[in-house]
Amino acid sequence: MFESLLARARRTRWVHVFVVNLRFLIGFAFVPAALKKVLDQPFTDPSNHGAFHDFLHALHATGWFYQLVGILQLVAAVLLFTQRFATLGALVALPILTAIAAFCWSTQVIPTAIVATLMWLGTLGLVLWDFDKWRGVFANDRHAADIRITPATAVIDLRLWTRCGLAILVVYLGTALLRGGVYRPRTIDLGEPAFYVLPVVMLLPIITFIVDQRRARRNRSH
Repeated sequence: MFESLLARARRTRWVHVFVVNLRFLIGFAFVPAALKKVLDQPFTDPSNHGAFHDFLHALHATGWFYQLVGILQLVAAVLLFTQRFATLGALVALPILTAIAAFCWSTQVIPTAIVATLMWLGTLGLVLWDFDKWRGVFANDRHAADIRITPATAVIDLRLWTRCGLAILVVYLGTALLRGGVYRPRTIDLGEPAFYVLPVVMLLPIITFIVDQRRARRNRSH
């Protein structure tokens, strides 16, 4: 039953658009946190204390391991943005988010735990979306050769959406480079030029969707 529902969903255009943008959303959520770790910057203010903050202080004190976690998060984000390698990106992101969600719930930072859980559920959905690509892991050796991957239907222009993902990364990373640091807005800060990059990032998928819609209508009319 699951496979038939998945096959039906994969023939539906709006579901493909949703999946692509879910990859963008989860990938983009990883980028600022990953960059702070890669650049060896503390993830939380040193003056903050409690189980949640003390663990993050200790994690930062591990040095290269702290940076390794950031590299893995950044790799997962980039893979999700590429679309072509998004399955691998989701598989890399899932255990990371499992650990983050469990950590947040165990330290009772409820708002962050809810966000992390929603990201975990979204990533789990992305893994299930590409079930055809990895279901052979559970097959025994005798039947593994019989598993076939169903060719994806060209419902949306993945190359166009891949360019959109690349543009999002370039805009954000370019802003961080020009600014000389990671920008993570916590409130509406109209006096900060980098704040206006976020509306641009949100606008890019909308523009891509409009272009993709027009191309699809043109192809149907022909």
